[in-house]
Amino acid sequence: MITINQNLPYSLKGIRKKDFRPHINSKFFFLFSKRLVDIIISLLIIIFLLSWIIPLLGVTIRLNSRGPVFFVQRRVGRGLRSFGCIKFRTMLMNCQADKCSAVENDQRITSLGKFLRKTSLDELPQFINVLKGDMSIIGPRPHMFADCNRFSGYIQYYKMRNIVRPGITGLAQVKGFRGPAENAYSIASRFSYDSLYIKYMGFGLDTNIFLTTISQTLKSIFFRNKVKAKPKRYKKENAEKIAA
Repeated sequence: MITINQNLPYSLKGIRKKDFRPHINSKFFFLFSKRLVDIIISLLIIIFLLSWIIPLLGVTIRLNSRGPVFFVQRRVGRGLRSFGCIKFRTMLMNCQADKCSAVENDQRITSLGKFLRKTSLDELPQFINVLKGDMSIIGPRPHMFADCNRFSGYIQYYKMRNIVRPGITGLAQVKGFRGPAENAYSIASRFSYDSLYIKYMGFGLDTNIFLTTISQTLKSIFFRNKVKAKPKRYKKENAEKIAA
């Protein structure tokens, strides 16, 4: 059984799309229970946290820069269905927001947006997506359609990760793969971790990822500590980026 501390070899061998459909069918009880837990937790967070966080951050965001409080972007959901992924707006209004992922020292990111991104607080409105059924709390991060299509040509069976609901956080994220993927190693590692999550998903792994995410978020807020995967060098042509 995989744990979040297990090192992942840079290899995609043995990952086959046909192996996962029977596996998903065998996980009916877990997925049904997981959905119930998603509904309960998202309701609690919306009532007791977002009910005051949204007005507070909403006013702060509007004072910090002109534009709406939320940024809604079309992302790829379960079964390749489109849904509007909700985030607190962290950028200045620009026409490239749906096409170009944020990069390090991106001039489009507001001063408040840097803090929201670093602490992942910009993702909190996605609990609304969870309640609606677009997302789960734990699962592979949803990508933009352009990235999904581009990398399905780069990695065989890439769209296999959309066999389950996308998540607010996942195995790849607690292992340090957050934000835009910067090279082939990062892209393939995220896909590998997503595939391993689907293969080994269960209550124990979900709980471990959830608690680790809370711990990492608190550390990033109070201790300015952010988990980041160690980069590896690859050819320049492979250094494309995807939004996560």
